[in-house]
Amino acid sequence: MKSSPSARSWIAAGVRHELLTRALPALRHDMAAPVSVIRMALLMLKRQIGAPTVDAAACEERVGLIDNQVSELVEAIRSLRDWELATVDDGITRSALVSQCVTLMRSAFDLHGVALETDESLTPSDDEHRWPAAAALRYLFLGAMGYLHDGADEAGTIRIEADGANALRLTALPREPGATEAVLDAHRAPRALAIDAVALQNLAEDLGYAVALDAASVRLVLATRT
Repeated sequence: MKSSPSARSWIAAGVRHELLTRALPALRHDMAAPVSVIRMALLMLKRQIGAPTVDAAACEERVGLIDNQVSELVEAIRSLRDWELATVDDGITRSALVSQCVTLMRSAFDLHGVALETDESLTPSDDEHRWPAAAALRYLFLGAMGYLHDGADEAGTIRIEADGANALRLTALPREPGATEAVLDAHRAPRALAIDAVALQNLAEDLGYAVALDAASVRLVLATRT
C-alpha cells in the first residue's frame, strides 16, 4: 500500500525530530557555556566589590565580560528559531550551510570515530549565492550526514564537496586499514532510529527537494523542485 501525503509528512516530521535530537547537545552547549562564564564572573565581581579596596578597573572588566556572555547567550537562544520551518529567513549560502552543520555534529561524529572533511570547493566567497529556506536545507543536510553515519559500512570519514553550481555531494570513505576505533566501536549502541534511505527520501520529498543516494554517497540539490 502506497503511503499517503499525510503519512509521508508524519514520517518526515519524525525524521526532523530525530535530527534535532542529535543536534541538541551542541545547541545546549552553546547556551550553557556562557552561563558558566557568567556565574564565575559574578562570583569574582562579588569578591572584588566586597574587598576593602575596590578595584574599579577590575570590576569594569568583569562587567564587560558578563555583558559579552549575555549577548552570546541571547544569540544562542535566538538561534533556536532557525529550526522552525515556518520562520522566514534570509536564506543561506552553500558554504555557510556546510560550516554550520559540520560544527554542530563534529563532536558527535568524532565520538563514533567518523571524521568530517570539507573540501576546498566550499571555501566562502563574497559573491556566493544564497539559497532560500535555510531551516529546510539544514534539516536535509543533517539528514544526509546522518544517513551516511548510520548506514555506510566502516565509514571513517565523510567528505563534503560542492557538486556543480547548486548541489552538494557527501561521500563516506572507509577507514584506513588498522585504524579501527576498537574502544569506540565496542561501546557504540545500535541506533533504533537510524536515518535510512526511506527516511531521507521522505524528508526530502516533504521539504520539496531532490536527493540522489546510494550506499556510500548522497547528492543534495539546494534548489527546490519545480
